[in-house]
Amino acid sequence: GFSMSVYDVTSRSIYLRWPKFSGASSYRVTATPVNTVGQSFLAHFSDVNLKGTLTSLTPNTIYIIQAEAINKHGIILAETQIMQSTAPEIPVIDQAYSKLSNSITVEWKAVPGAISYLLTARDGDSFIETTVTNSPGTVSGLKAATLYRITIRSINSGGRSQPSLSRKAKTVLAAPILSVSSPSCDSIAVTWKAVYMAAGFSVSLMRSDGLGRMLKENTTNTSLVFTNLDPGTLYTIKAFAWDANGMPGDDFTYNQRTSPKSPADVQVAFNSGTLKAIVSWMPAEGALTYSVIVSNRLLTLKCNSSSSSCTVSSLQCGSEYSVFVIAHNDAGSSKPTVAVSLKTIPCAPGSVSIEENETGTLLVSWSSVYFSHYYVVFVKSDDGLEVYCNTSHTQCHFQSDCGFTYFISVFAYNKAGQSPLGDVFNYTTAPCCPSNFSTVFVSGDTLEVTWSPVRGAEMYETKAAAWAGAVLCNDTAPGCTLSALQCNTQYNVTVYSFSEARGSNKSCASKYVATAPCSPEIKNISKETLSAISVYWQPNNNDATYIITARGKAGLWHCTSSGNSCTIINLPCGSVFSVSAIARSPAGQSLPSYSVPVETAPCCPADLTLTQVTQSVTNISWSVGTGAQTYATTLESPKGLAKCHTLQNYCLLGCITCGTNYTVSLKAISETGLTSSCTYQGYSSSACCPSGVKLYRLGNNGIRVHWRASEEMTTYSTDLYGSKGNFTCAPHSGLSHCDITEIPCGDVYTVVVTPATDKGLKLALCPKKIYS
Repeated sequence: GFSMSVYDVTSRSIYLRWPKFSGASSYRVTATPVNTVGQSFLAHFSDVNLKGTLTSLTPNTIYIIQAEAINKHGIILAETQIMQSTAPEIPVIDQAYSKLSNSITVEWKAVPGAISYLLTARDGDSFIETTVTNSPGTVSGLKAATLYRITIRSINSGGRSQPSLSRKAKTVLAAPILSVSSPSCDSIAVTWKAVYMAAGFSVSLMRSDGLGRMLKENTTNTSLVFTNLDPGTLYTIKAFAWDANGMPGDDFTYNQRTSPKSPADVQVAFNSGTLKAIVSWMPAEGALTYSVIVSNRLLTLKCNSSSSSCTVSSLQCGSEYSVFVIAHNDAGSSKPTVAVSLKTIPCAPGSVSIEENETGTLLVSWSSVYFSHYYVVFVKSDDGLEVYCNTSHTQCHFQSDCGFTYFISVFAYNKAGQSPLGDVFNYTTAPCCPSNFSTVFVSGDTLEVTWSPVRGAEMYETKAAAWAGAVLCNDTAPGCTLSALQCNTQYNVTVYSFSEARGSNKSCASKYVATAPCSPEIKNISKETLSAISVYWQPNNNDATYIITARGKAGLWHCTSSGNSCTIINLPCGSVFSVSAIARSPAGQSLPSYSVPVETAPCCPADLTLTQVTQSVTNISWSVGTGAQTYATTLESPKGLAKCHTLQNYCLLGCITCGTNYTVSLKAISETGLTSSCTYQGYSSSACCPSGVKLYRLGNNGIRVHWRASEEMTTYSTDLYGSKGNFTCAPHSGLSHCDITEIPCGDVYTVVVTPATDKGLKLALCPKKIYS
C-alpha cells in the first residue's frame, strides 16, 4: 500500500512524490548508483510535505531509490523501491548561424548518454522548440531578419538536462515574392513587394534548358523587365535581397514561359456532309493549347485544342466565316492569326415539289441555295432500287412505274461537300391497272371477273356499263361478282385500281363482255304423235341456240333449234317429262326456263289373253301397260259388242255369241285421261253347244245320244264319264246322234255333247246329262 513516483529529472537531481502512509511521522529516501562506483545519498523528509528532491547526483547514472515510512518510534512501517536514471550532462553550444530566413542552425559537442537534444529559440516571450538526434540541428519556423537566443538540452530515457548557456543568432532576410508575367512573346516582366530590412535586390534569368546566357540585374526597385527573349520558352528566374551589411537573404526561384507566337500555315478542311470544319496549323513553340475562333456577323464559334488541329461544329450551312487561331500557354496568348475564309456546305434545297406530268415520268424541282455549285437528286423506290440525277439546274426528270412509292432526297454540293439531309419526300404513283382480267363465270344476271393482284392497289373497283346503266363493285380482293345485270346484254367492263395515297387509276383499259342469254319462255307444247312433241318458245336472245330438254325417269331427250320451235321424237310411252329450254351463245348459257310437264300416252299391254269361261262369258287378261291407270276392252262383231272398263289388268265380258269371230281392242288410259288405242289379233268364240240332247238305251250295255246341231257344219263329240270308265263317241259328219256300246252296266254316267275344235280340244261348257 505504499508507493513512490518520479515527477521530474535533471542532470543532477531527481524529484519524487509519495502518498501519506498511516502512522508514519517521517520518510527516509536512499539513492544508490547501479553498476557504478559511487556514493549513496540519504535524505529525510517530514510527513508535512509528501515530496522531496535528491540533488548532487551524477549525470547519466541509474539509481536504485528506496523510500521508507517510519513512525515516531523509529520503526519502519512500510517501504518501496524504484529505479531512475538522471539526465545527461548539459551540452555546450559551439556556434549558431542562419542560412535561411526561417531557421537557425546550431552546432555542439555530443554529450555521453544523450539520445536526443532539445533546441530552443527565444524571441522575447515567444519561443520555438525542436528535438534533434545529433549535431548540427536546425530550428525552423522562425521569423526572417530576427535576433533569437538559442539554448540546448540533452535528453535520455531518464529525462532532460538543464538548458545550456545561450548563444545569439539572427535569421537572414526573407526572399522577395515574385509576380512574373509575359506581356509579349519575347519579354518577361518581374515584380515583387518590398522585403523587411532589405537594402537591395538581385534578379537573374536564364533558359531552363541551360541554353543561352544568363541575364542578371541588381536593383533597389521592386520591378524589372527582360526583353529579346525567345517566344514560348521556359525561363528560370532567381531573386534575393541583401541587407545593409551586404548579407544575402533567401533566394526565390520561379519558372516562367514566354507567351507563344501566332500559329503559322492555318488550313481549313470541311468535313464533307456535315456542318463541321477541321482547322489545322503548324505548332507554335511553347504553346500548350490553341483556340480557334470562327465568326461571321451573326455567329461566333470557338474550339479549343491541345494538338495542332481542332474540329469546329455547329456551323450554319450556306454561310461564310472568318477563321482565326490563337496559341496559349501559362504565360498568355499569342496574337490572332491572319483570318482565313471558310465557306460551309450549302443548305439543303427547299421548296421541293414532285409532279407526275405524264404517266411514267416524275418531275422533281426545288429552289436554288447559296454557295451551291450543283445538285444531286436521289430517288429510291420501295423495292430498293435507287437512281440519281446530277445537275446544275433546279429540276430533274425520272422514269417512274405504276404502284411504286418513291423516296426523294435533294442535296446541294460545293467544294466544302454535300449539304445536310433535308426533308425526305415520298411520292406514290397511281396503282397499276389489272391486265388480262377474265370472266370466269357468266350467267344472265351475274358476271364474275377475276384478275391478278397488281402493285400499289389497295382496293379495286369493277364497273360494268351498258345502255341501261352501270353496275359497280368495290373490293380489296382481286375478283368481283357483278350481279343484277341484264341478260343478253353487252357490257363495257373496266377494272380500276385504287390506293389511298393516289386514288383511282382512271387510265385502265376496258373490254366488252356479254352476259349469258336470257332464259327462254315456253309458250306451247303440242303432241305430234304418241312419241313426239313440238315445243314452242319466244326467241328473246341474239345469236342464241336453244336446247329443249325433256327430263323424266326414263331419261333425257333433246332437240336443238335456233328458231322458236323444235320437235322431240321417240319419247317412250307411259312416261312423265319435265320440259325446259335453255339458250346458249358464245357469252354463255342461260338459266333454264320454267319447266312444263308433258305426259306421253300410256303403253299398250304387251300380252293379251282371252279365255272363254262360259258359252256367253269370256275372260280377257293382259300385262301391265306403263303409264296406264285404267283399261277399256272391246270385243266387236256383226252380231254385237261387248265392253269392259276396269282398273285391273283383266276383265269378264258377257253377252258373247258362240261361234262368232270378234275384233279385239284395248284402250290404255292414264291418270290424266291420255288414251292409247291398242289392237290385237281377232278372237273367235267357241262353237255353240247342241240343243235337245236326249239319251236312248241300246240294250244293257249301250246308249244313243241324240241332239240338234247348232250349225250344219259343226262336228260334235260325245263323252261319257262313269266310275267304271270314260267313253267317247265321235259321230260321222252330218249326223246328229252317236251310239256308244259296250259300256259297263249298272253305273251312273255323265253325258256331255260338245262341238269339236280344229285342234281336237273339247269344250267343257256344254250342259251335262245323267244316265244310269
